Amino acid sequence: MTNRPLAPPYRGLTVGMVALVSLVAFEAVAVTTAMPTVARALHGLPLYALAFGGTLAAGVVAMVISGGWSDAKGPAAPMWTGVSTFCAGLLLAGSAPDMWLLVAGRATQGFGGGLITVALYVVVGRAYPSHLHPRVFSAFAGAWVVPSIAGPALAGLIVEQAGWRWVFLGMVLLTVPAALLVRSGLRRLPSPSATPRPGGARGQLARTGWALGAAASMCLLHVGGQQRGAAAPVLIAAALVGLVVFAPRLLPRGTFSARPGLPSVVLLRGLAGAAFIQADVFLPLLLSRERGFSPATAGLTLTISGVSWFLGSWYQGRWGQRLPPARRLRIGLCTIVLGVATAAACVAPEVPVGICVAGWTFAGFGMGLSYPTMSALTLQLSTPAEQGTNSSALQLADSLFSTTMLAVGGTLFAAWVTSSPTAAYLSGFTIAAALALLGVFVAVRPCRSRDLSRVVGISGAGSGSPA
Repeated sequence: MTNRPLAPPYRGLTVGMVALVSLVAFEAVAVTTAMPTVARALHGLPLYALAFGGTLAAGVVAMVISGGWSDAKGPAAPMWTGVSTFCAGLLLAGSAPDMWLLVAGRATQGFGGGLITVALYVVVGRAYPSHLHPRVFSAFAGAWVVPSIAGPALAGLIVEQAGWRWVFLGMVLLTVPAALLVRSGLRRLPSPSATPRPGGARGQLARTGWALGAAASMCLLHVGGQQRGAAAPVLIAAALVGLVVFAPRLLPRGTFSARPGLPSVVLLRGLAGAAFIQADVFLPLLLSRERGFSPATAGLTLTISGVSWFLGSWYQGRWGQRLPPARRLRIGLCTIVLGVATAAACVAPEVPVGICVAGWTFAGFGMGLSYPTMSALTLQLSTPAEQGTNSSALQLADSLFSTTMLAVGGTLFAAWVTSSPTAAYLSGFTIAAALALLGVFVAVRPCRSRDLSRVVGISGAGSGSPA
């Protein structure tokens, strides 16, 4: 029994999947850097928020479709459709003559990326023995590090030297070879289980409809956040109502009551992701606006947390398996709480910035410890016929919670930043801390032995289970 994702039977598949994750990550980072230039060049500043919101919304719909499709037919078809759609979106955005077509291209990219990410989770579940799942997910986390560190500078160089269109067009030239590396591994996957999927085709159609409702609500959140005056709270409130109606239908029953097992894992993913991104957004702004740091220097906190995220992920893949999953999750969430607390402390001018940076390094390590553990648990708590649906629920929770909490935090920040900057920053950090603290209590529930004992027949399951 091999203990390495890069052992000969898995090498091409592992390298190809990590390359695809890196490219999707670089695209997200690079487009964020290039988009101000794009909006000016295409005279499309009013559509700036929609260029991001539309991508996220399309990804939500694609995740739901990819989950059911992967369960029914295997992950190969949604994978290749996702790669094709992702490349088509890149070509459309890179050649767009106006902002509306660029937004359409970005939405197409988001749809393709959503198909790919969920299909990759199912490939991990079916192609690798269970004791390798944490290490493969650690590699996925590492695939985000280099784009996070080098992406902004490289994207800026491409924009300056070759033009913003090559931020999109150049990605196509790299995506196709990465996808071809995955090809042979996909051919060796076992056939989909003959076990009927819960809900069947009718259930999948209903989930797609709910995903469309949630996606529309997410777009409305982004548009509302760009408005001024009375329109902003009305649009944001309508969007939040839509998310409250549609989002719970896309997640496992019992998610919001933290039912032990998979529902708690999904809830924890949403809480951890929303807590981290909430503080991660406000911290550079605090350092640059209130402490006088340059944007580049303030952004170093994000680079440092990205590196520590990778280190935490690498640690849990190598040695963290000696600890039970619940303990790894509790440690991870506690370090996120510590990081948020130190970030909030920097609101006081007398607190040294070094303390904040050190604390946020711990937060990144906690995310690296937690995320691969949650991904591996999701596969372990899923029957083969539900790996796609449950993997999509995990990623949907991350996206939906983060989007909603950022909208709430951004609204409070905008309301208070002029009259009381301290209260404005503390509102965002308080939301982040509350979410992380709630996660600490939820982290005791995902992996009770009786829940794991219900799961049988996972493809490639070995004696070295991550639990």
